[in-house]
Amino acid sequence: MPDIFVVSENIYDDWQIDEKFFIDIAKKILRFYLNQSQVVDSCCLSGFDYKTISFDFLFCDSVKTHEINREYRNKDYPADIITFAIFADSEEKFIFDGEINLGEVMIALDKVIEEADKKGVAKEHELAFLISHGILHLLGFDHQTEEDYNFVIDLQNKALEYVKI
Repeated sequence: MPDIFVVSENIYDDWQIDEKFFIDIAKKILRFYLNQSQVVDSCCLSGFDYKTISFDFLFCDSVKTHEINREYRNKDYPADIITFAIFADSEEKFIFDGEINLGEVMIALDKVIEEADKKGVAKEHELAFLISHGILHLLGFDHQTEEDYNFVIDLQNKALEYVKI
């Protein structure tokens, strides 16, 4: 199993999340995914040799995700999550000194709180759900078809069970 290095930054003042806790959750979720043959066989890491996987989280608000959505994705709405899958989306897979940088996940914490309220779940559960979703995107999984969507959601639910959230 590779070493996993995760950096996070929270620029959302209204919820000072326990970043260490959620980094640990992200690492456990990634390890869970890397133990699933259907993930390993078809993710962006398949066929590459590496010792370390790294990625970043930016916890922000929906004003920031709206700005990023407009600027980089040509979409004029705030998103709960935006993923920049550097390794998965690159034509040239760059591995430096045995490390793969998967990219960055931006999560709007105000949207997390709003969605948790709608679903009637704890905001920590909803945040872990989005973290698991973002990691799958970093690994190169998408959900453009109903089959892909069901695959992603099923994996996320299993990952959350695994980490007991």
